[in-house]
Amino acid sequence: QVQLVESGGGLVQAGGSLRLSCAASGRTFSTYTGGWFRQAPGKEREFVAAISWSGGTTYYKDSLKGRFTISRDNAKTTVYLHMNSLKPEDTAVYYCAAGRYYTDVLVRGADGMDYWGKGTLVTVSS
Repeated sequence: QVQLVESGGGLVQAGGSLRLSCAASGRTFSTYTGGWFRQAPGKEREFVAAISWSGGTTYYKDSLKGRFTISRDNAKTTVYLHMNSLKPEDTAVYYCAAGRYYTDVLVRGADGMDYWGKGTLVTVSS
């Protein structure tokens, strides 16, 4: 069993930066793929980024490459999402998730995730 708790959300001006953290409990977390998803008001949840269990491989939504960076520290059982040059359209609830298989996450997206956090709200003002 893995439990995930996000933090770091808040209000930021356009062009600013935020770092989201996802603290995980459970000894097996270091063997799971970590991921971030987001859901904007009135829209469906979408994939943001994923990172393999070792941190050696990452994958991003195409439109976010270069602005968002996912990383992890398995010693701290934490996954991070660094967001730069934020835009109003980045406003959303950001969810952390963990999935057993990296390729499954890439192919199936949210359906490839086994555990979810409750989300943290990011609001970007113009």
